[in-house]
This record gives sequence, structure tokens and C-alpha cells, in this order.
Amino acid sequence: MKSRLGKWIGFVVLLLILVGGPVFYIFRNDIFVGSYEVADDLDGNFFPSLILSLANNDTLLIQPSDTLYLGNPKSYIGIRITPKHSNSRVKVTVEATPFFSRTETEFFLPQAKKSYLLYPNMAWNFEELKNNVQPIPVSVTVGVSLDGKELQQEVHTMMMRSINDCIIGYNDRNGKFKETSIMFAAYVNEENPQIDKILREALNTRIVNRFSGYQSQRPNAVQNQVYALWNVLQKRDFKYSSISANSLASNKVFAQRVRPVGDAIESAQINCVDGCCLFASLLKAINIDPILVRTPSHMFIGYYLDKAHTKKEFLELTLIGDVNLDDYFPEEQLDSTLNQKSQNEISRITFDKSREYAAGQYEKVKDKLEAREPSYVMFEISKAVRRDIQPIGR
Repeated sequence: MKSRLGKWIGFVVLLLILVGGPVFYIFRNDIFVGSYEVADDLDGNFFPSLILSLANNDTLLIQPSDTLYLGNPKSYIGIRITPKHSNSRVKVTVEATPFFSRTETEFFLPQAKKSYLLYPNMAWNFEELKNNVQPIPVSVTVGVSLDGKELQQEVHTMMMRSINDCIIGYNDRNGKFKETSIMFAAYVNEENPQIDKILREALNTRIVNRFSGYQSQRPNAVQNQVYALWNVLQKRDFKYSSISANSLASNKVFAQRVRPVGDAIESAQINCVDGCCLFASLLKAINIDPILVRTPSHMFIGYYLDKAHTKKEFLELTLIGDVNLDDYFPEEQLDSTLNQKSQNEISRITFDKSREYAAGQYEKVKDKLEAREPSYVMFEISKAVRRDIQPIGR
């Protein structure tokens, strides 16, 4: 009896080995085949200004967090996955939201047991990005298949930032700060249709007869053109506003609130950055090369006085609203018997005061700018910068 029972037990054990072995093998592979995670490089943020300004070039301002990556890092969201087998094929699907359409991207992973960061294609809705004026949460739904096997779908919540949020720096995966102040160039837009209207008003002041950039050989020709722009903004009653902080805080990503040129012109209110980007747009439009100077708590603007860039001057634009020109007589109404300054005279006084003050500010931070200390940045809106950073066009 015991012998027969032993045979039955042996038969059952053998059957379990024969049948259960493949089951265990399949189960074991299911554990290791295909776990993945959704990752992003900017602490859960999409920046419309970043996406729009880099859309038409190969500039890579935000470096991927992994050295072994595939795809387009300008999607700013990726899939981190480690294949068990060599030559694995991965398909990543990103479902549609109001800000982008549904996409499918396929990848070929040559190495086994290597961690890959896969950036899928993103079909951005540029108009929605351009018109987004407040931060909005976005659920990014991601599906992944590995060698034909569908893995569990993941939902990653991101924040779509306002078009007014300009990324000025971020901490990478190793905690090292990366400067991105060059993104201010995205808010310099010399092609904005309202720029031509301001230039026409500036010519109507008759301070200059035309905007010739660096072509004129007359003394102070560049300075007078710059003053004509200052004068017309004062006549438009532009006022300084200290609103500059963005609405979301992050320990990894740092941003500054900036109005696009069109919005700044319509509101007639500028903070130090708004004003510099607007004034730089006007300078670019008349072929005078502007310089943006950023310190930890402020920004002021400079410009070259000659085409060879041997001389430069600076302006403190927050002084532009220090006077109300309506308190002074227009040139055509000024009575020579009155002891009263004209609008243009008082405007010139504030312009010269702005130059003097900004020159002092520059001397105070010059050494830090040259040493490239953190948050001390000076750069020209040059042709090279414009190739990398396009205007956001709003």
C-alpha cells in the first residue's frame, strides 16, 4: 500500500514539474519583462514658451536626465525602461489632451539590461500653448508595449505652465544648477505687428527723421534713435509694475513671469523684464543690437553704439514712468515766455538719468557678470541667439 502511495506521490511531483515549470518560467518572465516608469526633466512642468521658441530648430536647452536616451528630448517627458532581451522593440503611445494630439512612437533597444530613457514624439497644439495664460494640470496617459506585449497603462500628472512663465534655470538629476536665462530672448519679438505702430509714433515726434541703425555717421545718431523710442513709450504713459513672480514654486525649476510684447504694449504696464524685452524688440526692429543684463533680483538693458560693438551703454527702464508728460507742455504749445520745460526736454532728462543710473549698476555687477556667477547673466540678442531661440509670437 505504501509502495503504491509512494508511486502516486512521485507521479504527481513529476507532473507538477513538467506542467508547473513552464508556468513558473512564464510568471518569472512577467516579473522582469517590462516594468517602466514615466519620467520628466522639469519637475512635472511643461513650459509653452520653451516648446514654442524651440519648435523649428535643433536647439536642446534642457539636457536629458539620462545619457542613454532615444527620441526627441524636447517632448520633456520620457519612459525609463530596462529590457531583458537584446534588440527589443518598444512602442510608446501618448493619448491626446487639449495641448497635444495622440501619438505612437516606436523604439529599437539594442542592449539587454540597460536602462533607456525614451522620449516619444509630441504633436503639440501650438495655438493652445500660445493662449494658455494660467497654469493648468494635464493628465498625460502613456501606454507601452514591449516586444508585442502590452504593459500596464500609466497616468502622469503634469502642470502646463502659463505662456508668461519663462524658465530661467533648473537643477538637473544630480542637483547641479543649469542656467537658461537665454529663454528671455523668446519674449523679444521684433516682428510683432504693434512694433511698427510704435516706430511710426516715434518718427512723428521728429526727434529723428528715420531709423537708420548703425548706418548714419552723425555724432549721437544711435543715441538719438534710442531716445526717440524712450520718448514715445513715455508719451504712451507706460508705467512700472513690480509684478514678476510666477504662480508656482518648485525646488528644481525656476521661472520668471514675463508678458509677451503684444500684452505689454496693450497693458502699458511693464516690470523690469517686460520692459527690457519690449525695448529690445524695438531696438532689434531698427537694427540696433540690444543686450539683456540679469542679476538675481533685477534686469536692465544695454545696447551697442557702433556696429563693431566696441562701445555700449545701458538703460534703467523702471525710470520710464517716473514722470507724467501731461504735466508739461507739448513742443507745439510751449510759449517762449513761460519758464516751463517741454515734454521732450523732461523726457530727455529722464533718459539721461536712466543712462547714468544703469551705468552705475553695470559697474557694480561687471565682475560678477564676467565671472559668470549664478544668476548674473549678460547676453546680446544676436543672430546666433535668434537662430536658437525664436520669438513666441504672441
